[in-house]
Amino acid sequence: MKRSLTALFIQAAAEAATTFTMIAATPLQDVKLKDIDGKDTSLKAYSGKVLLVVNVASQCGLTPQYKQLEAVYKKYKSQGLEVLGFPCNQFGAQEPGTAEEIKTFCSTKYSVSFPLFAKLNVNPPEQHPLYSVLTGKDAAFPGPIEWNFGKFLVGRDGKVLHRFSPRTQPDAAEVVAAIESALKAK
Repeated sequence: MKRSLTALFIQAAAEAATTFTMIAATPLQDVKLKDIDGKDTSLKAYSGKVLLVVNVASQCGLTPQYKQLEAVYKKYKSQGLEVLGFPCNQFGAQEPGTAEEIKTFCSTKYSVSFPLFAKLNVNPPEQHPLYSVLTGKDAAFPGPIEWNFGKFLVGRDGKVLHRFSPRTQPDAAEVVAAIESALKAK
């Protein structure tokens, strides 16, 4: 019995390691997502675009960044930029609303027109696979998300180019320069 329990443990550990490796090695575009309306999607819908991936919240001191995110989106959308908002309730329970409440808040308070996705967790223990790819040990910029409004800039080729802290404004010179550089790359 002891030997079979050990064998089961070893098998379970191997399967867990394989699953983790598969998640870490998953191309960003292949991660399964749900949009804010609950429809299945992935980042494949944005292939060839430059992406600014942001974890967002409606009741955070940084929530006014929605205004700058929308302005950056409007300015660069025609050149191939997509701002993608991922609501997260992990930091101080600052995104407690339903999907409908989040959509209504974003559209009425900040006139958000960029795509929003279903609420997810950006850090363990229930970390969404998207953020496992963005922040895992093999990621370009590993490490946990510090707070709401952490930003990742992804190039047209699907590679993460930059990571910006939550306090870095979406229209800060370094963010704009990185976006413009990524948009020029073909």
